[in-house]
Amino acid sequence: MRIVVTGAAGFIGSNLVRLLCAEGEDELVALDALTYAGNPANLDGLGDRVRFVRADIRDAGLMADALAGAQAVLHLAAESHVDRSIRDARGFLETNVIGTQVLLDTARAAGVERFVQVSTDEVYGSLGESGQFTEDSPPAPRSPYAASKAAADLLALAHHTTHGLPVVVTRCSNNYGPYQFPEKLIPLTIVRALAGEPVPVYGDGRNVRDWIHVEDHCRGILAALRHGRPGRVYNFGGGAERTNLEMVRAILRLTGAPADLVRFVADRPGHDFRYAVDAGRSRSELDWVPRTDLETGLAETVRWYRDHPGWWRPLLGPEYQAYIRRQYGGVGADAGG
Repeated sequence: MRIVVTGAAGFIGSNLVRLLCAEGEDELVALDALTYAGNPANLDGLGDRVRFVRADIRDAGLMADALAGAQAVLHLAAESHVDRSIRDARGFLETNVIGTQVLLDTARAAGVERFVQVSTDEVYGSLGESGQFTEDSPPAPRSPYAASKAAADLLALAHHTTHGLPVVVTRCSNNYGPYQFPEKLIPLTIVRALAGEPVPVYGDGRNVRDWIHVEDHCRGILAALRHGRPGRVYNFGGGAERTNLEMVRAILRLTGAPADLVRFVADRPGHDFRYAVDAGRSRSELDWVPRTDLETGLAETVRWYRDHPGWWRPLLGPEYQAYIRRQYGGVGADAGG
């Protein structure tokens, strides 16, 4: 099967391409615009089975070329960091909404047999102390990033209803694992802890996320590709809820860094309190369950970053340092860069 993976040089995309290769797929097109979080080194060592194409999903001509002859599209390309969307939402709308529309139109024209729109639980909004989101929960996004992803999901589902494009939408809880750009909570904490630098924590650290290892998520995406029903939404969650402060403290213990590296900083505007998803539909219809428990997966992730400083240190250049200073005023930005 000829499969096009968009956002293939990013965190989840590169892990997905690696899983596809491990499962024997040998006709893969890895497509990425190589913005700041896209790293061609994420695809090193995969050989001739993967054809890399540098392209922007908003470019209809390039998308037509890339999708020619493809049976499936796994769409992961997106601007994905909430904090950056709060500072400047325009790029999120252009890539996540307009780019998805271009890709959907191109896929329909190319006769693609399956289109998987990979999304996020953030489209559902925020939960209180209890409860879980199901696939029938209405979208109620609270950040520009989440709003752009909700719009993309609805466009994808509309293409199924209106045009018959075989679309499946997946929504996942917070991912962690190797190859994640060090701006999200876990990799940011790891690289700063390894360097002995202060670790910023928003507000009082009580916001709750459900964590899933990226390989479990990628297995879910492949299950949706192979067995998902067109027009359906599937949730993937790790069943591992922790507060942000609990996660930071666990990473400090695993790295051997002192607990006093924690620095509480001004909270994110509109910070969602809690996410949690019910993955029952994925269990029953896709025969999917997460395999990696959080304690094991987090220890493996810390070990990966400890063992691969040559991967993450080059990412911590002047632009990254300036971003950290802007975002977490008063917290040092060195992180070993």
